Amino acid sequence: EITVDQARTAPIPIVIPVLGGDMGQQISGVVSADLGNCGLFAPVSGALPVGVPDFGTYKSLGARALVSGTATSSGGALRVEFRLWDVLTGQQIQGTAYTAGVNEARKIAHIIADVIYERMLGEKGYFNTRIAYIARSGPRAHQTTRLAIMDQDGANSHYLSGGQWLTLTPRFSPTSDQLAFMSYANNRPRVYLLNLATGRQQLLGDFEGISFAPRFAPDGRSVVMSVTRGAGSDIYTVDLVSRVKRQLTASGAIDTSPCYSPDGSQIVFNSDRGGSPQLYIMSAGGGGARRISYGTGTYGSPVWSPRGDLIAFTRIANGSFSLGVMAPDGTGERIMTQGFTVDSPSFCPNGRVIAFCRQSAAGPGGAGFSTGISTVDITGFHERPIPVGGASDPAWSPQNG
Repeated sequence: EITVDQARTAPIPIVIPVLGGDMGQQISGVVSADLGNCGLFAPVSGALPVGVPDFGTYKSLGARALVSGTATSSGGALRVEFRLWDVLTGQQIQGTAYTAGVNEARKIAHIIADVIYERMLGEKGYFNTRIAYIARSGPRAHQTTRLAIMDQDGANSHYLSGGQWLTLTPRFSPTSDQLAFMSYANNRPRVYLLNLATGRQQLLGDFEGISFAPRFAPDGRSVVMSVTRGAGSDIYTVDLVSRVKRQLTASGAIDTSPCYSPDGSQIVFNSDRGGSPQLYIMSAGGGGARRISYGTGTYGSPVWSPRGDLIAFTRIANGSFSLGVMAPDGTGERIMTQGFTVDSPSFCPNGRVIAFCRQSAAGPGGAGFSTGISTVDITGFHERPIPVGGASDPAWSPQNG
């Protein structure tokens, strides 16, 4: 077993031949792209073995692992048989058969890539996941925004809303097929829930002020959000069953962007109660808030890693945006990427990669402006764009979500 840190330094060479059968090329292509794009594997081309592989041949290619198998379709059904081999020991590490509809070929390929990731690195993969986001089109000053969703690699993207109203900040439920998001529907900005299976939308928490910046609790039973009050905003929770509202902050400042720790015991949030926007942590019931950000500039968009060990954030200093991470006690701050605008970090389920929005500066009349979603390893290694067009506000789904 190889650690993720070792694989960052020396990506694992793995031979991924075109599998046998009429669907082999498609399955192999997706598996190879998943593993190559994460930066921890180095796919190597090679011939598909017949029976037990001749490991000497694959050793000569410098490979550490080998994939073999078949993928065949029949009457709309797909069957994939897949084996993973350790080239150095000559042992089979994994052997699994999958059956599904032909239309689920990419999903099966993502599942296989997840299995390889876990067997080689000892951690869950994140390839069979989705990213909700805001699709953006039109001129910069008058962009149409639509709630949208895609596979983590940019495939199968489609709209979830029509674009009539400004829509922002989608967030996945950790336990059900739902999104929370903010919509300006009927010119009144509020938080809504969307059932992804039925398409049904419903208002969440009927507040007098504007409600925004929603995020689910780890148990999926409530949503935490910000609600405006005069010139400030407070943090509330709304129970999804009883719809009972509970106020957590009343600082008289702008308290926003709340996000739970993975165990649900704490909330990190952004507040200007000390004079400028900084990051604070409080108990999940409110109270005991303590500041954790002390670098140069202002901080926002905090999000807690699923592993619990890091908090990602956006920092603005000297007119430039940075995306970084720090420990929950504020130590170990490091910047992963910078740009004209880098914002809206969202961790993948295993906490190893962050999706974020990167925007370019606009010239006269908005010329040259672009907005898209990229991913970067938590060490700042291997940044790459997701090919999905104009987009912002990424939100990574839970495992297999």
